[in-house]
Amino acid sequence: MENFNPQHKEGKVAEAIEEQTAKIPSDVYLWAALGSMAASMACFLNGKKHTALFIGQWAPSFLILGLYNKIVKVAGHDQEGD
Repeated sequence: MENFNPQHKEGKVAEAIEEQTAKIPSDVYLWAALGSMAASMACFLNGKKHTALFIGQWAPSFLILGLYNKIVKVAGHDQEGD
């Protein structure tokens, strides 16, 4: 297992995903998280507690995706050229 990926290169699928996600502004993920919190609060205030909990759990996922997006933009996916 030691020599499985000695150059620490990303696979073709990860490279393609990073190429596309890097095009999305990081603000989109922040607004999506805030929107899911607002929608969750609206559902909660309307008595739909299970729906509110479901939608409220989206916020951390959006924030993690935004963090991943930012890391891809700053660090890139294999700093070495192919």
